[in-house]
Amino acid sequence: MRIRKNDTVKVIAGRDKGKVGRVLEVNRETGRILVEGVQMSKKHIKPNPGQGIKGGIAEREAPIHASNVMIVTNDGHTSRIGVKVETVGGKTRRVRIARKTGETLDKK
Repeated sequence: MRIRKNDTVKVIAGRDKGKVGRVLEVNRETGRILVEGVQMSKKHIKPNPGQGIKGGIAEREAPIHASNVMIVTNDGHTSRIGVKVETVGGKTRRVRIARKTGETLDKK
């Protein structure tokens, strides 16, 4: 999976289509990601006075499939993600790039 934590992504399919958010969590086994403010679901919480938990209905993010999002580049365009091999001082490393603009997505 080429999407990583703290990437900014835009939802391209589903009920939250068009929303932009930051990736909070990536699950490689299921291929799902947790995006900030996307796919909100309600969870009923039972009060527990011993732990100081107040009961009620809480809203939280639910995971969505990674194929339903595209990465957002620095200039605001969405793009697919590619990988380029760079050689720096005898060391080779794989760097993620935006297919549309060619800009590097990884921080050095």
